Amino acid sequence: MTIFSAQSTIITRASVALLSSNGLKRFSFSSTALYSPPLPKTKKRRFPIVSAVDIGGVTIARNDVVREDDPTNNVPDSIFSKLGMQLHRRDKHPIGIIKNAIYHYFDSNYAKKFETFEDLSPIVTTKQNFDDVLVPADHVSRSLNDTYYVDSQTVLRCHTSAHQAELLREGHRRFLVTGDVYRRDSIDSTHYPVFHQMEGFCVFSPEDWNESGKDSTLYAAEDLKKCLEGLARHLFGAVEMRWVDTYFPFTEPSFELEIYFKEDWLEVLGCGVTEQRILKQSGLENNVAWAFGLGLERLAMVLFDIPDIRLFWSDDERFTSQFGKGELGVKFKPFSKYPPCYKDISFWISESFTENNFCEVVRGIAGDLVEEVKLIDSFTNKKGMTSHCYRIVFRSMERSLTDEEVNDLQSKVRDEVQRKLNVELR
Repeated sequence: MTIFSAQSTIITRASVALLSSNGLKRFSFSSTALYSPPLPKTKKRRFPIVSAVDIGGVTIARNDVVREDDPTNNVPDSIFSKLGMQLHRRDKHPIGIIKNAIYHYFDSNYAKKFETFEDLSPIVTTKQNFDDVLVPADHVSRSLNDTYYVDSQTVLRCHTSAHQAELLREGHRRFLVTGDVYRRDSIDSTHYPVFHQMEGFCVFSPEDWNESGKDSTLYAAEDLKKCLEGLARHLFGAVEMRWVDTYFPFTEPSFELEIYFKEDWLEVLGCGVTEQRILKQSGLENNVAWAFGLGLERLAMVLFDIPDIRLFWSDDERFTSQFGKGELGVKFKPFSKYPPCYKDISFWISESFTENNFCEVVRGIAGDLVEEVKLIDSFTNKKGMTSHCYRIVFRSMERSLTDEEVNDLQSKVRDEVQRKLNVELR
């Protein structure tokens, strides 16, 4: 869902172009942020260099996002190239189809009372991404291991909740925000460093709950559950559902909605009654609100039977031709699945080693040719040194890989892992 899923201090001054629903804005700021040590920069390039991307009609140059001279920047070219793709705005793509189906539900049941925003810039300040939604200062998500930083105070949004405060201050009270979000993560069939989310937000005034005779929090919680149960039926049909109490820093109480689908319980989304601090910061201390967040890839993989998250980014006609505008739930027909190639790599890790950094190195070399990275062995010797052995699965979705190119990829991975991660190969 939105985020409803040994550090040093760096002070910097920057000015970066950010987009909002009102067009191009320029922000300047100077303050502090928490970081883990960044990876050293490499001059070797494994991807074609994209010089600029277009978002909402505004061009963002590569140098605004990929800054090789800034030690706090950890955005690779492979991630920058995804910024302008906006799969959620393609009506014949599974992500766009689900987005439009959710829009249809809200339009049909709330008489167009919910505004939609889908072209807000994914480049946001750390205040928007973390502080405005009450993410604690020491939360792991603020680390360079988890988040893509443009500079010390600017990130690629980790969740669409980053726009809550901005929209509330502009006077919006019921809205849906859809967009691409970015997180450094593991590599497997369900995780990708770019994915898509939708945030829903609804504000109530005292007149709303006073007429019901209910407590404001209870009123908002009941309205939220009714809304989302209807959405689940709209997407999945007459399914069994259950609510699970959970914790999010920005809602209280907080819930997860699960549905019984294909003989298993599936988490659909996270939600809750918005913390009053968030409303107060936007001048709405006398109001109550609810919010929810859901991952569009997660829903699409279930509804369309898509087995590998990399497929969403494929231009192969054998994938793209299977889906049409408004065709919700068409089952994906796998085309020839090419054979995997397994390569293992073992090394003694250092204290600064993290698996996310390792996966980022592998992605930087192999891109979407890597299907999975899995820790298969770990041990500590008598000297206290710890060894990890990872199995890397190389597989193209469109062709058979040759032994020569896989061996070349593995050789480059070994070189870069040793150079960038301060580990000793075994």
